[in-house]
Amino acid sequence: MSSSRRHSEDLPYVHKVGVPPKQDLLKEFTDTVKETFFADDPLRPFKDQPRSRQFVLGLQSLFPILEWGRDYNLTKLRGDLIAGFTIASLCIPQDIGYAKLANLAPQYGLYSSFVPPLIYAFMGSSRDIAIGPVAVVSLLIGTMLQDVIDPTENEVEYRRLAFTATFFAGITQATLGFFRLGFLIDFLSHAAIVGFMAGAAITIALQQLKGLLGIKKFTRKTDIISVMHSVWSTVHHGWNWETIVIGLSFLAFLLLAKYIGKKNKKLFWVPAIAPLISVILSTFFVYITHAEKHGVQIVPHIRKGVNPPSLHEIYFTGGYVIKGFKIGVVVGLIALTEAIAIGRTFAAMKGYQLDGNKEMVALGTMNIVGSMTSCYVATGSFSRSAVNNMAGCRTAVSNIVMSCIVLLTLEVITPLFKYTPNAILSSIIISAVLSLIDIQAIVLIWKIDKFDFVACMGALFGVVFASVEIGLLIAISISFIKILLQVTRPRTTILGKLPRTNIYRNIYQYPEAAKVPGILIVRVDSAIYFSNSNYVKERILRWLTDEEEQLKENQLPRIQSLIVEMSPVTEIDTSGIHALEELYKNLQKREVQLNLANPGQVVIDKLHASNFANLIGQDKIFLSVADAVLSYAPKMEDL
Repeated sequence: MSSSRRHSEDLPYVHKVGVPPKQDLLKEFTDTVKETFFADDPLRPFKDQPRSRQFVLGLQSLFPILEWGRDYNLTKLRGDLIAGFTIASLCIPQDIGYAKLANLAPQYGLYSSFVPPLIYAFMGSSRDIAIGPVAVVSLLIGTMLQDVIDPTENEVEYRRLAFTATFFAGITQATLGFFRLGFLIDFLSHAAIVGFMAGAAITIALQQLKGLLGIKKFTRKTDIISVMHSVWSTVHHGWNWETIVIGLSFLAFLLLAKYIGKKNKKLFWVPAIAPLISVILSTFFVYITHAEKHGVQIVPHIRKGVNPPSLHEIYFTGGYVIKGFKIGVVVGLIALTEAIAIGRTFAAMKGYQLDGNKEMVALGTMNIVGSMTSCYVATGSFSRSAVNNMAGCRTAVSNIVMSCIVLLTLEVITPLFKYTPNAILSSIIISAVLSLIDIQAIVLIWKIDKFDFVACMGALFGVVFASVEIGLLIAISISFIKILLQVTRPRTTILGKLPRTNIYRNIYQYPEAAKVPGILIVRVDSAIYFSNSNYVKERILRWLTDEEEQLKENQLPRIQSLIVEMSPVTEIDTSGIHALEELYKNLQKREVQLNLANPGQVVIDKLHASNFANLIGQDKIFLSVADAVLSYAPKMEDL
C-alpha cells in the first residue's frame, strides 16, 4: 500500500453539509403563519369529531367553566368560599380608594368588582387570578382622563369619557386575543415593567399624602416635585392633626398586619382582613367623636344599589371618541400586561396551562360589558390574587363569591361608609402599593443586565419625576432601543480549540482555548439581516485586521483561512448574502480563503439559491469547525 493511500485512510471522514429539498413558497408561508399565530393548534380538539361534539367543545373553549365545572364538588366549593370571602374583605375598602385614584365616585370602584369578575369567572382560564380595579390602572386612567376633562367641573363628561376609555380598552384586549396577537405585549420587557410599577407605586403613595395629611387644596400633577411643593406649602395652614393621627395610626396597623402575614404564611388572613377592620374601626371612631366637624374629611356619599346601565353614556360620536380610544388602548395594554403576568405566575406555580389568547378575550369581554354597566377598567390584581391563592381557592368560583359579597355591600352596607375618613383609604392604598416596589427584582436586574437596569430606572424616574405617560413612553422606548441594538449590533467572537478535543469555544470565555495557527475562526451570534449585515461584514474584517497586526508584530505566519461558524445564524436575507459576497471578494484580495461551518437549513438553502455556495466552492462549506480546520491542515489534530 502506498504512503499517500495510507495517509488518506488515516484522515478523519469529513461530512458534507446537506442541502434540504426546495420548499414550496406557499407551504413555507403558511407554516410560518401557523407557527406565529397558531403554534398551539387551537383546532386540534375539533378534528375528527361529530358536529354535536364540536359545538360542545366550542362552548367549552369560549366558556371554560363548562369544562371544569363538571368536576366541581363540595371540597372545591369550601376552598372557593373561604377565598372569596377573604378577597372580598380586602377588595371593598381598596375599591373605594382606587376609585378616588381614578377621580371617580367611590361606588364605581365597587361596581368594577361586581360585574367584571362574574364575566371572567365564566370565560377566564386562570384558577387563581382575582379581578377588579388595581392601583396602577386607576392612577393611569385618572391622570390621562383629567388631561382631557376636569373631573371636578365636568363630572358627567369625565365619567362618560371613563366609560368610553373602558369600552375601547376592552375592544383592544379582545381584538388582540381574537386575532392571536398576544405576542405584541411581550415587547414591553420585564425590566421596564418592574421600573414602571415601582415608579407608579411611589407616585400613588405620594398622591395619598393629600388624604393622609388632610390637605384640601392639592396639585393635580403627579410628579414628585409638584406633589412635595404642594405638601410643604400647606404645612402651616393646610394640615389637620386629627387626620394625621388617624392616618398614621392605621397605616402602622396595616403594615404590621402585612409583616405578620409575610412572616407566617398560615396567617395570610391577617393582612387580608386588616383593611376592612381599619375601615370599621376608623368609621366608628369618627362617628362617636364627630371628627368630621373638626376638619377630618370623610368619604362622599356612596350611591346605594346595583350597577346602573351606562351604554347610553359611552361616546360613540363626537370629539371625545378619538381621545377615549387612545386612552383605552394604552390603559388596556397595561391592564392586559399585568393580568397575563399574574396569570402566568400562578399557572406555573400550580402546574397548569394558561391560554394567553383566551385570557385576552375574557379580559376584553368583561371590560366591554363593564363599560356598559358603570364600571371602569378592571384587571387582575396581584395582591388580591396572592391572597386568593393563599386562602385556598380552587377555581374561578372565588371571583363569583367575591362578586356576591360586593353586591350585598352595594345593596345593604354602603350607608355604613358615611363616616369613613379619607385618611384610612389613603393608608390602605399606601400599604397596598408598597408591594409593587420590588427591590430584589431591581437588584437582580442590575446584576444580570446593565442595559435592562437602565430601562428599569428610566421607567421609574420617568413616572416619578414627569408623569405616568412619560414613564410608560420611556419604558417602551428603551425596550425598543434594546431590541434595535441587539438586532443591528450582534455579538461576534473568536473561537479557539480546547486542548485534547475537537471542540472550539470562545477564547475569552475559555482561556485555555488556543487559536489555530494560520486560521481565524469567527462565530456570528445572530441572524444576518439588512439591519446588521454590513456591521457583521465589517466586524469580521476588523477581527482579521487586528489578528494580522498581532501576528506581524510577533513575526508569526499570516492568516490563510477564515472560518465563519454559522450555527447561531438562524436566518439570512439578500442583504446578508450580499455582505458575504463582499466579504469573500475582500478576502480574495488578501489571499485568505473563506470557509463556512454548520449553516442551518434556511441559511444553506439561501446560499445555494443565490449561487453563493458555488461562488466560494461547495467544498468550502463544512458540517463543523473541526471539519473545516482539518480540511485545511490535517496535522492540526495533533495539537
